Amino acid sequence: MSPIFKKSPTNKEGERFVPNSSIIQKAQTVYFTPNIKYNFELFTSILQKDADFLSKKFKVFGETPAVLICLKSLVDMEKIERDIIKQLQNKKHPDNSHTPITTYIMEDVLYYTAVETVKNLAAGIESLLAGKALVFIEGIEQAMALDVYTQEKRSIEQSETERVVRGPRDGFIESLQTNVALLRYRLPVPEFRVEQREVGTRTKTKIAICYLDDIVNPELLEEVRSRIDKIVIDRILDAGYIEHYIQDDVTSPFPQVQNSERPDRVVGNLLEGRVSILVDGSPFALIVPAIFVQFYQTSEDYNERWIITSAIRIIRLAALVFSLTFSSFYVTVLSFHPELIPATFVVAASSGRQGVPFPVVIEVLIMEIAMEILREATVRMPQQVGGALSIVGVLVVGQAAVQAGFVSPITVVIMALSTIGSFATPSYNVATAFRVLRFILIILAGTFGLLGLAVGIMLVLNHMLSLRSFGVPYMAPFSPGNYQELKDSFMRFPIQWTKERPKHLQPQDKKRVDNRKYNKRSGGEGNNET
Repeated sequence: MSPIFKKSPTNKEGERFVPNSSIIQKAQTVYFTPNIKYNFELFTSILQKDADFLSKKFKVFGETPAVLICLKSLVDMEKIERDIIKQLQNKKHPDNSHTPITTYIMEDVLYYTAVETVKNLAAGIESLLAGKALVFIEGIEQAMALDVYTQEKRSIEQSETERVVRGPRDGFIESLQTNVALLRYRLPVPEFRVEQREVGTRTKTKIAICYLDDIVNPELLEEVRSRIDKIVIDRILDAGYIEHYIQDDVTSPFPQVQNSERPDRVVGNLLEGRVSILVDGSPFALIVPAIFVQFYQTSEDYNERWIITSAIRIIRLAALVFSLTFSSFYVTVLSFHPELIPATFVVAASSGRQGVPFPVVIEVLIMEIAMEILREATVRMPQQVGGALSIVGVLVVGQAAVQAGFVSPITVVIMALSTIGSFATPSYNVATAFRVLRFILIILAGTFGLLGLAVGIMLVLNHMLSLRSFGVPYMAPFSPGNYQELKDSFMRFPIQWTKERPKHLQPQDKKRVDNRKYNKRSGGEGNNET
């Protein structure tokens, strides 16, 4: 058994190490000694149950005993053998050199490998968990931590949630370093900044705050830093954890932080003055602040002609409103206000509902719940089976329900149109929010009629108008109104007409195109018009 659990050895500071549930905290007081056997037993007492804990003994310069320890699941073993152990064994320390052995190793032997020294057990454990190898040399009271980290990662692929017909095909992956590289590839400017933080008391998850230094509002940037620094949690497993902590209103069904798998979309938002947050282990980047119009826009909108894009945006917005209100309006009309629709439609709807044992509101709620169950089952099933399940569910179950007399044919048509309308929304988060609100509007419409539907819609609009995302009004640029920003909202005007960045972001550089900066960098004269 290791002496660490026998007699609680005294280190050079005179403090004893008592095993505790907080290993790192107690290990702060345990310092390494010149005895490599003692140092090695410190780690084996903690990591001996780990199957990937690896140690290798060798002799530095062919004469001095040494030991290398690492977690082989995190390191590149070939690099350790080739660039570290082999180099330390074959090199010779000059006899007439007065340079300390560790300094000679770091500067003249392993100069091509990132090396640092650690002096206590806590720093050594953190180095191992970060993918570094520790080398202890007999007679030296410190260890050399060598960066040999390697990570298994998937290749860069097209985004599954934001597919486009025309546009880049690369998407973020789970590697933070790769995701930052994708952004730098599109932003090769010195103003692009990446600040790194660690969040999660146990997971120590690395996150990166990305922004353009000469564009972003300093107050916005400071608010992002403040909210992230206040996060206290033991784990961060995905970007969604960060989103929950930094949003303004946790009770709202509407997302106040945008997420994206597309580097081009993130870069576009950075150039407008927003801040992006990347999380190691997550293929989604967070973008703040977020306003409502961002969620029904796509990066493809800027690659097509503005007239076509504007028409498509209007269709998306109409589909969004349609999916929210169509089923509840159907309940209102048939239950309370049949005079609002033509008589022929009333006759057709009434004849279709003959034999249905439920009121309209119950019938619609049953169909809505059935559609949500079918949608969830389709998402969770394997991809090869999910498509077949959706077809079987819609055709077979729907037709059987109509023939059995549980629902009317018109109700099935209404539900199908509402569901298709929700699919037209590019953002899954907003579509989900409207799907939840649709149930509330159906209940209000079935209880109070047209008055209940009107009150429900007004409450939704009032809530959206009251929302803020990092101090920015959620419904900008509609409220408060701004004509310049309306050029890129529910319609997209030609890019040449949108020369200013969004005013609600209060960027330092308000111009998208500043000929003075361009001329200064290129050395040309140009013209002075903006």
